Amino acid sequence: MPYFGYARQDRKAKARDPISAKLVANLLTTAGADRVLTMDLHAPQLQGFFDIPLDHLLGGNILANYFLEKFGDMSDVVVVSPDVGSVSRSRKFAQRLDVPLAIIDKRRPKANVSEIMNIIGDVNNKRVILVDDLIDTGGTIVNAANALMEIGAKEVYACCTHGLLSGPAIDRIKESEIKKLVTLNTIPLDENKRIDKIVSLSVASVFAEAIERIYGDISISSLFTQQD
Repeated sequence: MPYFGYARQDRKAKARDPISAKLVANLLTTAGADRVLTMDLHAPQLQGFFDIPLDHLLGGNILANYFLEKFGDMSDVVVVSPDVGSVSRSRKFAQRLDVPLAIIDKRRPKANVSEIMNIIGDVNNKRVILVDDLIDTGGTIVNAANALMEIGAKEVYACCTHGLLSGPAIDRIKESEIKKLVTLNTIPLDENKRIDKIVSLSVASVFAEAIERIYGDISISSLFTQQD
């Protein structure tokens, strides 16, 4: 299950909110699944929602390798976290590329609406890579990209594991300052979403390696940390 649906409903954000991620985990177990392979859960604690083994694969290395090959010289590259919640993920990505990290501090007035507040770090005259686990309507990532260009970034790229790209996302990305959006194919990219700005990379090799190791009774722990 490359993309675990309802992963964002992992807690009660307000009264009467459902914790749908736990329900989906229970449904999978009741349906007869005895092990789950998934990638980049929205919150790592979701692993505790399952009463069966769950292997949490990582897509960051696929994305990082793409930028290492594309850029070559990384001396003017900065990784930027689009919000405080993504700092841990972005820090690991920056370490993989061996580049500095910057953080965008924002507040969200209501669902699917974000407001840029402050940028912590130096992005002036830099090529910037925005890193997130998923992009839904595109508001957060587009606002971040536009704000970065306004304060002097040279180019803005964005990447994510799960490209939901719902509602106005495609139009927003088309009109934004994002030069390229790199996503993984955990969610198939519809034909009407295949625009020049979007690059889709395959996760097949990572899942194939994990499946082969599981059936060969070989440890898969190295897949969670390997660099290549």
